[in-house]
Amino acid sequence: MSTIVHPAVPDADEFERHPPGLKVIFFTEMWERFSYYGMRALLVLYLVNALHYDRKDALELYGIYTGLVYLTPLLGGYLADKYLGLRQGAVIGGLIMMLGHFAMAFEPLLHLALGLLILGNGFFKPNTSTMVGQLYREHDPRRDGGYTIFYMGINLGAFFSPLVAGTLGEKLGWHWGFASAGVGMAIGVFTLLRWQGLLGNAGLRAGQTCIDRRDWVRILAFTAAAIPTVLGTIALWGAVSGVIAPLPLLVKLLLGFAVIGAALWIPTRFGSVDPDAKPLTRADWDAILAICIVCFFVIFFWMGFEQAGGTMNLFADQQTDRHAFGFEIPASWFQSINPLVIVLLAPAFSALWTRLDRTRFALSVSAKQALGMVVLGLGFIVLAIAQGRAEKFGSVGPHWLFIVYFLHTIGELMLSPVGLSMVSKLAPARFAGLLMGVWMLSSAVANYLSGTLEAMLAGSGVPLYWFLVGSSVGAGLVLLALTPMLKKLMHGRD
Repeated sequence: MSTIVHPAVPDADEFERHPPGLKVIFFTEMWERFSYYGMRALLVLYLVNALHYDRKDALELYGIYTGLVYLTPLLGGYLADKYLGLRQGAVIGGLIMMLGHFAMAFEPLLHLALGLLILGNGFFKPNTSTMVGQLYREHDPRRDGGYTIFYMGINLGAFFSPLVAGTLGEKLGWHWGFASAGVGMAIGVFTLLRWQGLLGNAGLRAGQTCIDRRDWVRILAFTAAAIPTVLGTIALWGAVSGVIAPLPLLVKLLLGFAVIGAALWIPTRFGSVDPDAKPLTRADWDAILAICIVCFFVIFFWMGFEQAGGTMNLFADQQTDRHAFGFEIPASWFQSINPLVIVLLAPAFSALWTRLDRTRFALSVSAKQALGMVVLGLGFIVLAIAQGRAEKFGSVGPHWLFIVYFLHTIGELMLSPVGLSMVSKLAPARFAGLLMGVWMLSSAVANYLSGTLEAMLAGSGVPLYWFLVGSSVGAGLVLLALTPMLKKLMHGRD
């Protein structure tokens, strides 16, 4: 979930202090996140309980899906910047995702549906957040508050989606849950188009006042092309997977890094070059190195954290006693704990960091992130104990998962917001997009590993959750030990 949140739910007065277009983007993003997190809460449960996937295959597909969700925004953002405009990109992405959610209601269309969701997310995700910034003039003091409200929309959507889509999917039928996610996405697109006049020229190309008929030709063409594009990609993967599948995981990751790294680097090398650009200084190179080191370590955090939609979802479904007052709580409801804790505690963490930064106890970015990893590991200690009890007694009470999600969210609040802020502060201007791409790449790798890790450990005899205790706490302690070096590399800019 998004963790850059300060106030409680924004009221009318809070909105009135900002450009009117903020309301449009707030509700558009809220409904899009409703659709995404509803789908995320149901995917593994659907694969295992409805399609009877083997646990290993279901988790691997989940890892591939969530990993690619973090990669396609690099492509979608580039196309929107260069050719489409942000607003067109968001509409294209919303329409493609809407098709994907509705396709999920039909079992034979599973892979097509997932491909459409991945592709559509790539067009939508980077563009709405950028449009928020375009609502404000440069140096407008309201900008940070605007992003705070925007991120609150993300967490509201993430909170309600498992309660609605999860209940419909688990209680009435899986297709009802996926269809509700599609309806949420449709409402988001409608909101953006119906009230786009409030956005001014945010997200438009120079000289435009709104999305016009010529734009709609391009929007519909891109949306229609999504289906053959996804089908072609699936066919291509089927042709090469026989060669790639037997390779060791490390080789697969190195190949992935090479291909994605080239895709990120080539536009900066052969694209338009600013003749007045100054060469990078030693401090710039130090900052780039610091970002890359931190990005490596956060892989260990997200690899554990993203178990939420995979193994932890199955733990809620299969090893948790969910009966209360004669009602069986849907397993997907546990996915709402994280955004709820964020909404409740993010203001306190924001105030805590602000107060600490004024004292001699101020923590550096890497120290905060290291502590976040350790707290994540504490959560996995609780989960490992809970799993042991479940194997002994058949199931455990829901309070075990409440404690785990609470600790994991505390860890997220310590790591995620300061990490994004670090990249934006340290990255040299002409490599800002590239280095933000590196940050997203680390999340993509972590998400893929989150789905494949259990299978990788199967022959080792090491229990998954105890392994994650070691990887999370170990990575956190190593990062903490590297903090003095990282502070020097950041030259006081953290």
